[in-house]
Amino acid sequence: MANNEDNKSEGSAEVEEENENANNENEEPEKILIIDPDSEELDFNHSRLTKLENLEPLRKIHRLCFTWNLIKKIENLDTLTTLVELELRDNQIVTIENLDALVNLELLDISFNRIKKIEGLENLGNLQKLFLSSNKIQSIENVSHLKKLTTLELGDNKIRQIVNLEGLENLTSLFLGKNKITKIENLEHLQNLQLLSLQSNRITKIENLEELKNLDQLYISENGITCVEGLSNCPKLTTLDVANNKIKKITNVDHLENLEELWINNNEIEEWTTVENLALNKKLQTVYLEHNPVAKDPNYRRKIKLLLPWLVQLDATLCR
Repeated sequence: MANNEDNKSEGSAEVEEENENANNENEEPEKILIIDPDSEELDFNHSRLTKLENLEPLRKIHRLCFTWNLIKKIENLDTLTTLVELELRDNQIVTIENLDALVNLELLDISFNRIKKIEGLENLGNLQKLFLSSNKIQSIENVSHLKKLTTLELGDNKIRQIVNLEGLENLTSLFLGKNKITKIENLEHLQNLQLLSLQSNRITKIENLEELKNLDQLYISENGITCVEGLSNCPKLTTLDVANNKIKKITNVDHLENLEELWINNNEIEEWTTVENLALNKKLQTVYLEHNPVAKDPNYRRKIKLLLPWLVQLDATLCR
């Protein structure tokens, strides 16, 4: 089934590319025009650019945005040593390369391209945010030297295993949703992690989170989880999203004294006694329980509000 989805996605991408090329066949591509060489920020969004060039006059540039263009190669950036943010989202880039001179770069966004491998980041020691979502990356690699990295976005790729994150002690946000991951593992070095996103994978158990004592948000919806567990060492958790799984009972959340949002809709909860376990979570503000068997009870909302009178929102509706 997964292979069919992959083939469909790749086929769709090829069709889109052909249509795009056909639409642009008779149009002359734009060229980068530098009007003010002292510019600190330039945005070439949706400019029909096919190439990075003519950037040499820029001596004070801090941010460059080339989103939604037709760029196929990262090149001609060697003189931009002052650059802090580089956005290349929505292009046709295949390889991460020619970034060695950008030693002051703090943000790099190459999402929605055609990259298959994480590489070419050796000199980016000041990088804090790296966005590589919606590519064709199969493995997490060549990032452990990025000691200052706080955000790593690798959602919507082809990653099967969580590996090679040693050295990222300053990482606070890790996005790995919509991949092919089967197990939560190798996160023990990320003790400053506050947000972990693992939606739409193939995970069947919440585990190996013992060292993530600063975890504030956990998103693990659309997996194959049958039980809420493995959160005993996550006392700071404020948001827990386990929607669209196979959970039958609400358990092991009573110790989460700071829990404010619980998304557990689209599961298999049918006993009111298990819902009563939320009575100890006094800071709960939002609970999503719709599309569970218990939600079919004609007195569903009334029962929840009597059980949790401090609730601000139940499902998509505010509580009076």
